[in-house]
Amino acid sequence: MSPTTGATGEPDRQGADGSRRERLVVPSDSEDRLDRWLADRLDLSRTRTASLIAEGAVRVNGAEVSKSYRPRQGDVIEARIPAPEPVGLEPEDLPLRIVHEDAHVLVVDKPAGMVVHPAPGHPRGTLVNALLGRVHHLSSIGLPNRPGIVHRLDKDTSGLLVVARTDEAHRALARDLARRRMGRGYLAGAWGHLDRERVAIDLPLGRDPRDRKRRAVVEGGRRAVTHVRRLERWVSADLLALELETGRTHQIRVHLEAVGHPLVGDPMYSPGWERGFLGAGGRWAEELGARAGRLFLHAARLAFRHPVTGEDLAFTSPLPDPLASAVAWARETS
Repeated sequence: MSPTTGATGEPDRQGADGSRRERLVVPSDSEDRLDRWLADRLDLSRTRTASLIAEGAVRVNGAEVSKSYRPRQGDVIEARIPAPEPVGLEPEDLPLRIVHEDAHVLVVDKPAGMVVHPAPGHPRGTLVNALLGRVHHLSSIGLPNRPGIVHRLDKDTSGLLVVARTDEAHRALARDLARRRMGRGYLAGAWGHLDRERVAIDLPLGRDPRDRKRRAVVEGGRRAVTHVRRLERWVSADLLALELETGRTHQIRVHLEAVGHPLVGDPMYSPGWERGFLGAGGRWAEELGARAGRLFLHAARLAFRHPVTGEDLAFTSPLPDPLASAVAWARETS
């Protein structure tokens, strides 16, 4: 069982069989029932959390309770989430840019549009399928549907991520990631202009109560911290460098939207945002959005300690087109 944490959620512990164990402390009395409260914090559906409660996989202060129980301040909630049902993993011959490869790890430069691992609606064509078509063996810790996957990128985000080939490497990398010893840097285009050159966004994240596909800043959500630095100021947007202190789903996208500077080309969190600018600034914004043509977010830097040799490794990835071309145009016109 992982150490007791606040409901803001430090990293959970994953078993060798792919199961998850979490221990959460309720920060304040909740108006939500237990099944909804857990769903918002464990990235599960409400139906799934209700089933776990009914199966006795959830305990509050060491005792089983009903799904209608309303968490109270100080409650210790322990949950065991079994591994998802196996998904058929088929090796596929897909284009794949590997920037580092040894017997223990791979570093991959993922293209935008590629899902990292198979999931409902995406059984094939994923990074995992491509990796299996190339190397044939990945760590078993991520089974059943995400062998070797230590951390993820959104489908529409391009850039670097590390993959474990052995269980030993996977455990070490996951431990360093949980202890925030892995450096992950991003480049992003964001609408409008930051008030300061540097800012740290520290806002808790959870499922959006109005739309389960989205994330939002929510009271009692998991702690999330993003460090932001402006690199360039353009007519109606900024080019930003971002460092993740935590790694929550959609973290950069939600954090920038929450402070009023959503990502260029984000169909979920800022659709049509460029139309809010007036006059020449509005025309410029529409042109930038058209030239970018996708979510303006790229995982440009990855640094970690090799899980076996202890060597410090660092990798960079330049902005791909069409983002690189959009940046060149923005510089010329700003």
